[in-house]
Amino acid sequence: MPTSNTKMARIETRVSTEKKQLIERAAAYQGCSVSEFVIANAEQAAKAVIEEHEQLKLTRAQSLALVEVLLSTRQPNKRLRDAAVRHRKEVERR
Repeated sequence: MPTSNTKMARIETRVSTEKKQLIERAAAYQGCSVSEFVIANAEQAAKAVIEEHEQLKLTRAQSLALVEVLLSTRQPNKRLRDAAVRHRKEVERR
């Protein structure tokens, strides 16, 4: 339940009669209102999409390769050093 400090926003959409009846039926099975059903399922879907796009999932071989690279003591090459110098100059200029 929203607290008194929580701002509420409204979402409106149009659906076919068939989709509305389907949603109403599903909400009834879960014992909640259509709004509660839509919000809960939209939130769950949104979180899944965000997780899919914001998490990096590696295989075991990829994980081991990443750790090996991170732990290696290789020195930065000339291109990387030059890029760092350009970046530093750009940041200092601001």
